[in-house]
Amino acid sequence: MAPQSPAARRGGRGFAPVLPALALVVLVFVIPVLALLLRSVLEPAPGLQNYATFFGSTTYLKVLGNTFLVAFTVTVVTVLLGFPVAWFLAIAPSFWSRLLFAIVILSMWTNLLARTYAWMVLLQRTGVINRTLMNLGLISEPLPLINNLVGVTIGMTYIMLPFMILPLHATIRSIDPAIFQAASLCGASRFQAFTRVMLPLTASGIAAGALMVFVMSLGYFITPALLGGTANMMLAELIAQLVQSLLDWGLAGAAALVLLVITLAIYMVQLRFFGFGQARG
Repeated sequence: MAPQSPAARRGGRGFAPVLPALALVVLVFVIPVLALLLRSVLEPAPGLQNYATFFGSTTYLKVLGNTFLVAFTVTVVTVLLGFPVAWFLAIAPSFWSRLLFAIVILSMWTNLLARTYAWMVLLQRTGVINRTLMNLGLISEPLPLINNLVGVTIGMTYIMLPFMILPLHATIRSIDPAIFQAASLCGASRFQAFTRVMLPLTASGIAAGALMVFVMSLGYFITPALLGGTANMMLAELIAQLVQSLLDWGLAGAAALVLLVITLAIYMVQLRFFGFGQARG
């Protein structure tokens, strides 16, 4: 038998250290997911009746549509708020940039449940926001800021904002400022420089952040459950109710597979236009 080349031996030795990590991923993530998905076609009887029930119910379809509505709304608001913050982080003096960056990171380290309860206190009818607006004379009665789409959007935007700022900040920092000077010398206005130079150069960062925020928002549970109402239920809440209250593992597995397939499809579209395309270029 011919001896292995040095490259082949190095490749074999390089793959061995990751085997424990791969085994852990398979044990902790792959097997439980496959088990749940198998229950969607095996319980209460083999077949696709759980999927027929899910897509045949207007209630479940409304929950699915509301999930996408919330995720899309949060993603759009996060992009609109995260872009100027990322831009400021990139151009601000070192002290202010480090200070704001530390605040952004610190918000990610704070307990999620504590942050959500804090927003419940702030957004309620007798909360700080409504009291402040009433004291300023801007409103005559408290605004409904909780148990609706407004509260869910505010709470989830606050939580998702760092996941938009970080990739955008990295993308903006990589842009050579001389590009904007060249655009100005060529007669471009500030608006033209932003739309024709800035946005195309930051498209990959916007896409990466938007994908991360959108996908995470699709499967979020705690914040929509505490800040939203029954009319704004999301798919993750429905799955939790099916498992915990109704013990309907089959229908819960079907709902989980629908969410998984849609998420993977969105991810593949993002890779097609912003991942694989760049690799070929």
